[in-house]
Amino acid sequence: MGLKIRLARAGAKKRPYYHIVVADSRSPRDGRFIEKLGSYNPMLPSDHADRVRLSAERITYWKSVGALPTERVAKFLGHAGLAPMPVYAEQPKQSAPKKKAQERAAAGG
Repeated sequence: MGLKIRLARAGAKKRPYYHIVVADSRSPRDGRFIEKLGSYNPMLPSDHADRVRLSAERITYWKSVGALPTERVAKFLGHAGLAPMPVYAEQPKQSAPKKKAQERAAAGG
């Protein structure tokens, strides 16, 4: 049984609100969970105190048991100082010229 610390959506249409929960990785996103660990309200400004609320002692317990956070939750934990900030690989730019165009530009310019 793989445990995940992840977001479960709540709230109305076009007014999202998320609970941070620990759940079995096989259960659906908004389905059965084991425990609520906090909440995330994306409608609030990013500097607002209630945008992300976390229960620090319960999160450290579940991480010690082996629960893995998802990417978004790992980012929240990194900002709160409960885990190291996740490192993301640099994304390629799709609008960059392709190989042949770069060769033509190098030869002609």
